[in-house]
Amino acid sequence: MDQAVEKQTIAAAATPLTEAEKNAIIGGVLLSMLLAALDQTIVAPAMPTIGHALGHAQYLPWIVTGYLLTATAMAPLYGKISDVHGRRPTVYAAILIFLLGSLVSAMAPNMLVLVVGRAIQGAGGGGLFALAQTVIGDLVPPRERARYAAWISGTWAVASIAGPLLGGTFAEHLHWSLIFWINIPLGIAAMAIINKPLRKLPVAAKRHRIDGLGALLLIAATALLLLALNWGGSEYPWLSREILGLVASSAIIWCAFALRLLRAAEPLISLEVLSNPIVLGGTLSLFLLQASNIGLSVYLPVYLQSVIGLSASESGTALLGLMLGTVAGATFSGRTIPRFVHYKRIAMIGLAFAAVCLAILTLVAGQASLLVVEILTTCIGIGSGTTFPVATVSVQNAVDPKHLGVATGVMTFLRSLGSALGVAILGAVALGNGLPLAGEGAQAGGAVAGTSAFWVIFAAAVVMLILALLTLSLMPEKPLRGRPEAPVLAD
Repeated sequence: MDQAVEKQTIAAAATPLTEAEKNAIIGGVLLSMLLAALDQTIVAPAMPTIGHALGHAQYLPWIVTGYLLTATAMAPLYGKISDVHGRRPTVYAAILIFLLGSLVSAMAPNMLVLVVGRAIQGAGGGGLFALAQTVIGDLVPPRERARYAAWISGTWAVASIAGPLLGGTFAEHLHWSLIFWINIPLGIAAMAIINKPLRKLPVAAKRHRIDGLGALLLIAATALLLLALNWGGSEYPWLSREILGLVASSAIIWCAFALRLLRAAEPLISLEVLSNPIVLGGTLSLFLLQASNIGLSVYLPVYLQSVIGLSASESGTALLGLMLGTVAGATFSGRTIPRFVHYKRIAMIGLAFAAVCLAILTLVAGQASLLVVEILTTCIGIGSGTTFPVATVSVQNAVDPKHLGVATGVMTFLRSLGSALGVAILGAVALGNGLPLAGEGAQAGGAVAGTSAFWVIFAAAVVMLILALLTLSLMPEKPLRGRPEAPVLAD
C-alpha cells in the first residue's frame, strides 16, 4: 500500500491538474455532498407514508436517528483514512457505501431493514460531508478557498429546500422508495465526473496506520451521546435511568478515547491537530453556531404556526429567509476574506449582527408581524453565514497538508454534533417552559397556552451565538497561504 501511495504522489506531482479538472473535481464532490445532505431532509415528509406501507410506525424516528448516528460518528475516521490512503479511494468508498445503503433502503420489505439501510447510508454520508471540504482544501490555497465555502453553504441550502419538496412529491404522487432510488444515478454521475481528474490528486501522508481501537471508541462514545440527545425528553425523561445511563456510558468511553489518544503510537486524531488553538477555536465556534442555527430552524416553524398563525407548509416557506440569508452571508464572507489581513473580523462582525437581530426577535416575539420576523431571520442568516467560510478556512490553513483530512473531519464531526445538541437543548428549554413542540400547537395567536414565551427559546439561541462569538474572538489569526500576487487590504 505504501508503494502504491508513493507512486500516486509522484504521478500527481508530474501531471498537475488543469483548471477544468479542478472544477470537475469540485463539482463532483459537491454533487456527492448534495446526496448526503438531501438524505437528511428528503425523508421527513415521506415518513407517514413509509409508516403506513411498512408498519411498525413507532420506529419511524429511527429512520432519521440511524442516519444521524453513523454519519456523525464516521466523519473523523474518513478524514484520517483519506490522509493515509488518498482522497480518491476514500471518496469512492464513501459513495459506494452510501449507494449500498440507498439500495437497501429502497428495497426494504420492513421497517427494520429500512433502518439498517439508513444506518449504512449515514456511514457513507458522513464521509461525503468531510471529504468534500477536504478535497477542496487540497485543490485551492487557503486565500482563495473561502469562496468555495459559499458553494458548500449553497449545497446545504439546496438540500434544505429541495429535500422536503422532493420527499413530499415522491411519497404523495409516486412511491416513497424513489427518495432512495434517486441517489443511484446521481452517485454514479458524481463518480464518473471525478474519476479521471481525482487520480492526479497527491497524497500528503505516507506510511501511516489507522488506529482501529481509537476508531471503535470514538464511534461508540458518539453513538451513545447522540442516542441520549435524541431520546431525552421524548422517549424518556431527561433524568431517567436510561438517559443518565447513556450519558454516563458515553462519558466513560470518551475518557477511554482520550487515554487512547495520549498513549497510541499513532492516534486516530493527531495531538498536534487537537492542541492547535486555531483548530480548537474554529471548530468550537462552528459547534456553537450550528447548535444555535439548527435549533432555531427546528423551532422557528413551530413559533410561526403557534404565534403568527401560519400553516405547516407556509411556515416551511417562511424559513427561506433564514436559509437564503445564510447562503448570502457565506457568499459575501467567502468573496471578502482574500482582501483582508484580519479576515476573522468579518465573522465576528457577522456573529455580533446575528446575535443583535436574534435578541430583537426575542424581545418582540409575542407581538411581531410576519414581515418583521422575516426581516430579522434573514438578517440572522446573513450574519451567521459569514462564520462558516472564516472558520473552515482558518482551521484548514492552520494545519499541515498531511493533517488536512483529520482537521476537516474533526470540524465536520463537531458541526454535526452541534446540530444534535442544539435541537436537544432548545427542546429541553421548550419542555421546561410548557411550549409546544413540533407537530403541536399549530393554532394561531394565543390559542396555545404559553406561546408568547417563545422568547425563552430564542434567548437560549442568542446565548449560543454569543458563546460562538467569544470562542472565535479567542482564536488566533494566521496569515492565509496563497499566491503572493493576491491583493490584500491592510484593514
